[in-house]
Amino acid sequence: MRIYGPNGTTLGTPASAVRRTSGGGFALPEDEPATTQETRGAVAPRAAANIDALLALQGIEEDPAERRKRSVQRGKGALDVLDDLKLRLLAGTIDQPTVSRLRAAAASLKSLSGDPHLDAVLSEIELRVEVELAKAGQH
Repeated sequence: MRIYGPNGTTLGTPASAVRRTSGGGFALPEDEPATTQETRGAVAPRAAANIDALLALQGIEEDPAERRKRSVQRGKGALDVLDDLKLRLLAGTIDQPTVSRLRAAAASLKSLSGDPHLDAVLSEIELRVEVELAKAGQH
């Protein structure tokens, strides 16, 4: 369906026609020689600026308290998965989603918190998760 009117499709006017307003403003020249027009090739996006921005964000020093808080949350999450695994083993219903959650928990525990005592506890939790993955034959 074609709609004609102020918001619909209209027949285009020639490119050489110029609209002029009563006030002084921007206007295109009426007669532009074809020889002055240049065809420009496609320009590659400036990826360097994007990469610089990412590197700058990575260079921002993270707050130690925030890093510790996230490490504690990851440790608690891993302990919750281990607890769920224990209950499933007792019920005899270990399943693939639980093993996948164990793998994700092990991967999340790889980063350091900056606190040596917390890192020691997290590495023990990680070791327990890795042992359970090996027992499940999924490591």
